[in-house]
Amino acid sequence: MSEHPAQRRTLAVLVAAQIFSGAGLAAGITVGALLAQDMLGSTGLAGLPAAMFTVGSAAAAVGVGRISQRAGRRAGLTLGYLTGALGSFGVVAAAMTGSLPLLFVSLIVYGAGTATSLQARYAGADLAQPAHRARAISTVLVATTVGAVVGPNLTTPMSNMAVGWGIPALSGPFVLSGVAYVLAALVLWVMLRPDPLVLARAIAEPPSEVVVTDAPTRWSAPIVAGTTVMVVTQLVMAAVMTMTPIHMQHHGHGVGAAGFVIAVHVAGMYLPSLLSGMFVDRFGPGLVAVAAAGTLVAAGVAAALAPATSVGALAVALGLLGVGWNLGLVAGTTMIADATPVATRARTQGTVDVGIAIAGAGGGLGSGVIVAAADYPGLAFLGAGIALLIVPALAWATRRPHIRDESPPVGVDS
Repeated sequence: MSEHPAQRRTLAVLVAAQIFSGAGLAAGITVGALLAQDMLGSTGLAGLPAAMFTVGSAAAAVGVGRISQRAGRRAGLTLGYLTGALGSFGVVAAAMTGSLPLLFVSLIVYGAGTATSLQARYAGADLAQPAHRARAISTVLVATTVGAVVGPNLTTPMSNMAVGWGIPALSGPFVLSGVAYVLAALVLWVMLRPDPLVLARAIAEPPSEVVVTDAPTRWSAPIVAGTTVMVVTQLVMAAVMTMTPIHMQHHGHGVGAAGFVIAVHVAGMYLPSLLSGMFVDRFGPGLVAVAAAGTLVAAGVAAALAPATSVGALAVALGLLGVGWNLGLVAGTTMIADATPVATRARTQGTVDVGIAIAGAGGGLGSGVIVAAADYPGLAFLGAGIALLIVPALAWATRRPHIRDESPPVGVDS
């Protein structure tokens, strides 16, 4: 079987857009907790920003999925990134005016960028051959690395520029987020032609398969298992990541040091993607999901035992946390992509990502409370324990029929 002629162009456009969106995603995450701590005056509520924009991410995942199902990936992803940009600029306005209501609303809207960045990975698989789906998904994810690593390291320059503009220093990275999301939207709107999902529906066989777009989703064992893997990895990752900058600040580290650790973390989240995709295609998503659980356990233990004064030790722990998340995301996404027909694909994927976003919200919001009660090492050890839930979920799924989609890739002659 040969690759669909449009697949290479689709991946190239998605890669370009993800470079911008990675910067938008990571810059805001780096300082969100610090900005909230300043405006709220409470460490216990420092996890609120992550919770707010992941709540927004949950709502946006549904919206982007449904718009993509009806109008194509181009429309859904473009609108999602523009919404994320609006939220970014709203956070800046909230910081300038000291308005907590505006901050909360804007953080929710900002979450649309996070949801859209994740939804883009599905677009890479729409025209992929079944045996290469994981690698197509991982290609989109790895592109996020460039912007996601650069973004946190621009926190100090952007904060300094913000002061020069007469606005709060911690709002500077959100200016970068807004501009980056706008650029990602422009790339997709102008260049994502033909639309991969629209093309996949148009040439699917039999054609009647794609006419019903509102049919209920059948939650088969692979879909449940893939969702569980991604939900658990997101919960653990969000909880530990959210409180790491606060933990560092309390031990004398500045924004630049926190930005470096988050940059290492985000590199771990996206840089291994190509290897993760190769491993999933070669060994299957189940084995890679187990590896994700083991890596998250190692990350939690490393974070708990890392000396609070050591930036390097925290960077290693957060790097492992990112790698565990990456392995889980690629494995879980492949399970979902294999199990969803083109007729309901985008809508089902959007619904799955709602669970991921809710897990992130719970992890972000609960992390501040847990740290206030049990300190950062307690949070990290708890995350390591939760990661082990992946194993029984996979054991349950393997006892159910699991038929991988081996139908010919759409539009490709064997």
